[in-house]
Amino acid sequence: MVEVLLVVGVLVAMFVGYNIGGSTTGPAFGPAVGAGAISKTGAAGLMSIFFFVGAWTIGRNVVETLGSDLVTRAGVFTLETSIGVLFFIGLALFVGNVFGVPASTSMTAVGAIAGLGVATGSLNLEVMGAIAIWWIVAPVIGFWVSLIIGRYFYARINEAIAMDRSSGPLVELDRSGVVPVPRPHETTNRRELFGVVTVIAIGCLMAFSSGTSNIANAVAPLVGSDSLEMNRAIILGGVAVAIGTFTIARRTLETMGSDITELPLTAAIVVASVSSALVVFLSVIGIPASFVVIATVSIIGLGWGRATRPVTLPEAVSGDETPPVSVDALAEDEPGQELPDIGEEKAAVPSAADLFDPATTARVVLLQNVVPVIATIGAYLTFEFVPVFGI
Repeated sequence: MVEVLLVVGVLVAMFVGYNIGGSTTGPAFGPAVGAGAISKTGAAGLMSIFFFVGAWTIGRNVVETLGSDLVTRAGVFTLETSIGVLFFIGLALFVGNVFGVPASTSMTAVGAIAGLGVATGSLNLEVMGAIAIWWIVAPVIGFWVSLIIGRYFYARINEAIAMDRSSGPLVELDRSGVVPVPRPHETTNRRELFGVVTVIAIGCLMAFSSGTSNIANAVAPLVGSDSLEMNRAIILGGVAVAIGTFTIARRTLETMGSDITELPLTAAIVVASVSSALVVFLSVIGIPASFVVIATVSIIGLGWGRATRPVTLPEAVSGDETPPVSVDALAEDEPGQELPDIGEEKAAVPSAADLFDPATTARVVLLQNVVPVIATIGAYLTFEFVPVFGI
């Protein structure tokens, strides 16, 4: 019987990992694929490798937090409860996918485990409080860092890395020697090569940060119940994620994965860098982080900072000048144009309604909060009232 339950637990964990691979590959490598810098197969391969590296090195810290620290009572995590927790993680994420909303796997996983903890009186309030505080603080940091970049540095960054892809291939094999050596194609210029390398490197960074945080969402319950050893669980989760990257992720790559990749390429790189750095930092200290939430707030901060360039700091503080803010402002900078000083720029910034459809925005924000609530309440009611899970 135990062997059957373990097989079920492994399959459910792999299903969660499969969905993680499918949903996170698009945001990580969407800009690179959209810019023609890498193929979908190449993106899937890099996503699989760097996700596993992040999971193996730093991700075990988050596995330890969710699998051992979030619940205090020994014996709460059994094989049965692990399957129940993973079921509600998968179910809640499925609801988000049905409505086309990229929900936070970390918030959903924490919610399901917290539901188990409340039902059994074993929730570690200190750990839960630390996680909740960082969930508030990290997006605020992302907003302000992105705002400063948008106001003072974005145009310069755009000037340095913006690129247009040439019609020919990026590289070709030089077969003149004994060993073929890849070299830039004759149609490839240095600016284009630098831009391509940059956007691929950012994708690898995002894949690494995803591994540091998201591996726990698939395997922490099984590790916490001692049903699987840590290293084997990480390998299992990495394989499941890789399967997702090579299969269902192809669809998310076609549509660029998420709203972040609809931004100009420079903006996507800035947001990805800020968000990934924060996620990796939180993973190092064992905090499961929501890349979706941090990235969304960073987009707003970047657009806000860019849109306020026509206003001096004293005017912004006093409220004498308040330009309408929209992330569309990020598309105004064109490489080669001389950038006016702050306060002297005359930017025709469109209204926020040109970027954010109110109904769609409300649906996304609502469901991003509802999905973790579904996992939390579902887990609590099940572990509280279903006798088979009595502990």
